[in-house]
Amino acid sequence: MCSNNPYIPMPVEIVQIIDEVDTHDIKSFRLKFLNPEDEAAFQYLPGQFAELSIYGRGESPIGIASSPTQKGYVEFTVQRAGAIVPGLVTAALHDMDEGAKIGLRGPMGNSWPIDFLEKKNIVVVGGGFAFTTLRSLVNYMLHEDNRSRFGKITVIYGARTPGLLCYKDELAAWGKRDDIQTVITVDKGDEAWTGREGFVPNVCKDVAPSPDNTVAVICGPPIMIKFTLPVFFELGFSKENILTSLEMRMKCGIGKCGRCNVGYKYVCTDGPVFSLAELEALPRDF
Repeated sequence: MCSNNPYIPMPVEIVQIIDEVDTHDIKSFRLKFLNPEDEAAFQYLPGQFAELSIYGRGESPIGIASSPTQKGYVEFTVQRAGAIVPGLVTAALHDMDEGAKIGLRGPMGNSWPIDFLEKKNIVVVGGGFAFTTLRSLVNYMLHEDNRSRFGKITVIYGARTPGLLCYKDELAAWGKRDDIQTVITVDKGDEAWTGREGFVPNVCKDVAPSPDNTVAVICGPPIMIKFTLPVFFELGFSKENILTSLEMRMKCGIGKCGRCNVGYKYVCTDGPVFSLAELEALPRDF
């Protein structure tokens, strides 16, 4: 039975586990709702997150990696943390097998602003593991019911090595389409790598997307963002047209614990998605 209590997790089953990288510390978990009414109530948009709970261990806020256009399941990509410290949620989740039952609360937070993105060109820039909700957005925009709502789509995604790229099959599929420009790069390739080498900021400079009627959606390690933002400023992008997500600040999900606040904003409820212009109006503690 579906509950309106935001503190009560919905029961879900792990129906598929996908090992995303060669270090085996990033896995995607495909979840199926045990109750049809819970699935019907879980209406989300790209950019939102949910709380995954492991009974007896705790819960953790994780961005939703699947797109709402992908029916019958919801997917989360989780990096294992604290393997030495017992009880951490991500480590416990990574030790689970398909068929295990966990809890899910959500969806929570705001989303990538779909209405704002409509009729605009979109440049998606991601680095390493910070590509989960960007993947959700790209799959949403590429769906046959939605593709005509958006202009040119460019994806620039990088990782340190080829083995650390997530969603390799999807990246290959995007690369074969003629309605999206997909640029994949690694800091350093291996003997089997035939693709591009180079840091994401330099690749963005080479691709040089036009700022005309264009929004940049950027997520990645802080060092990547630090050197990528000046590139987009040089290209002429305004701070209102650069979006990012403060997923690392998410905590309880409903703004009650106060751990996610940045000034008067609560990342769990006002975010996690903000424009750079919005962030610049906040105290510099994020």
